[in-house]
Amino acid sequence: MQPVDFTTLTAACEELRAGWLPSRLEQVYQRDRFTISLALRTLKGRGWLDISWHPQAARLCIATPPPKTPDTFTFSQQLRHQLGGLALTAVAEIAPWERVLDFQFGKRPGEPALWHLYAEIMSKYSNVILTDADNIIITAAHQVNEKQSSVRPILTGQRYEVPPLLSDPIPSLSESQQRWQERVSLIPGKLGRCLLKSYRGLSSALVQSMIQAAGLDPNQSSDTLTQSDWQSLFQKWQEWLLVLEKSKEDISARQNLVFLPGWTEQGYTVLGWGVVEPATDVHSLLDRYYTNQLNQQEFTQLRHQLTQKLNSILGKLRQKAQGFEQRLQQSDTADQHRQQADLLMAHLHEWEPGMKSIILADFDTAEPVKIKLDPEKNAVQNAQALYKIHQKLKRARNAVEPLLAEVKAEIYYLEQVEAALAQTEFYSSTEDLQTLTEIREELIQQKYLEDPEYRAATKAESESHPYRFETPSGFELLVGRNNRQNDYLTFRLAGDYDLWFHTQEIAGSHVLMRLEPGTVAEEADLQYAADLAAYYSRSRQSDRVPVVYTEPKHIYKPKGAKPGVAIYKQERIIWGRPQLK
Repeated sequence: MQPVDFTTLTAACEELRAGWLPSRLEQVYQRDRFTISLALRTLKGRGWLDISWHPQAARLCIATPPPKTPDTFTFSQQLRHQLGGLALTAVAEIAPWERVLDFQFGKRPGEPALWHLYAEIMSKYSNVILTDADNIIITAAHQVNEKQSSVRPILTGQRYEVPPLLSDPIPSLSESQQRWQERVSLIPGKLGRCLLKSYRGLSSALVQSMIQAAGLDPNQSSDTLTQSDWQSLFQKWQEWLLVLEKSKEDISARQNLVFLPGWTEQGYTVLGWGVVEPATDVHSLLDRYYTNQLNQQEFTQLRHQLTQKLNSILGKLRQKAQGFEQRLQQSDTADQHRQQADLLMAHLHEWEPGMKSIILADFDTAEPVKIKLDPEKNAVQNAQALYKIHQKLKRARNAVEPLLAEVKAEIYYLEQVEAALAQTEFYSSTEDLQTLTEIREELIQQKYLEDPEYRAATKAESESHPYRFETPSGFELLVGRNNRQNDYLTFRLAGDYDLWFHTQEIAGSHVLMRLEPGTVAEEADLQYAADLAAYYSRSRQSDRVPVVYTEPKHIYKPKGAKPGVAIYKQERIIWGRPQLK
């Protein structure tokens, strides 16, 4: 994940000063363990400033409004108590070339600051710290005691100290090319690494884009560069410094924009180098990039967690079902034991003391039947033992059959969940993450997962939506992405004229074809819906899959059934072809 470097922070700070100073702080909300959102109000409007101390995605940017779920974090409550209703009067750097900003809050612009909110955007060392006017720490997002850091502890009641200064040289426009080149090429190595280690204020992303903009390879050795190469790279170096220098000028005196934010093949840039898609502003660029990166990270972790849990539960259930089936197979011999006991009782006269087995003719087929005997028991006792085995096996069947049916129903339900999980294989939008979140919530509600930090999200903010398709005749097709959506489509959205599709006795999505009164689905429409139902099922890899379809009025949910479970009748069958999707 690309970190926010000094250049990006400068660009974000410039836009913040231009559009949000001064502003009134109306609300403080903590989105998660690493991000607070400040609601700022200006004469032009209202916006949410996100300040994050995430170890991999520390940043600050104007972002989308937070969700309407309750905020239970202590840090945001402390900020709300101290800063609520005050004005954000200034955003200042604490020192040149430092990635630390001082957000100053007071009663009104022009008056001395009453509070300082220090945002330290320094990768894994990032933090947000609130101090009073005397720089005494009131609270911090992440407190650091003496055992964690003897160099710079961060504790309430102590005086705020700036981070230790780096010893690397500071880039300067006044430095000559010869001195700059000597410093960079002092120890030969990969060009990008040499440049990165020679000065402070640089990042891997900045160095790579700078070298590529100069037409060079970051991985080539520094001792292979010609004088022309050095000249080209130094020109880009000074372009970068000129942009930073110009950003310090009065905004009203500028003739054009300083920073040129945009997307690159590797990530993003604020300097216009290697841009494949321009961005409207720095803040929207940062919000979109880090939201997508963090969502993708969370998506991968959550999908792995759910997959592992389902595999574990299904493995145990299938093993349990196999044990029940084996016991049922054993109970199939119950009648055989009763028949042997009947034969033995009918031929008591043929028994002799000490016999270990006896061969008697079957009543119906006259075929010889070999019966094992206990030599220490007489014929009647052996027959009674066979009758007892028959009764035991018969009772076992009566007890095991409902248990097996229950386990099979549970397996089918979890296979339905597994099929929904398999459909959402890769992250492409926030909708994918929300789909997995709903699957996790469902498993928590069904007691398959434990999550002590689980909090139900506000319904209006959290719902994902089904896949949408269109049949050849133009009818809308909706495909459930998880069991919550399946139940919604089948039991809430479906109308009297719609058609419902599902793979026959195979776990998969519910598919709903929306039809208006008087309209009739053609054969091509039915086939298209069947193909989709087959594709979004556990039989996706098959050539042909049986799909049932019926009217919603013929579908019902048994009392107490799990999410996504539906019973149907008066169905018709059509063969779906998942490979055509």
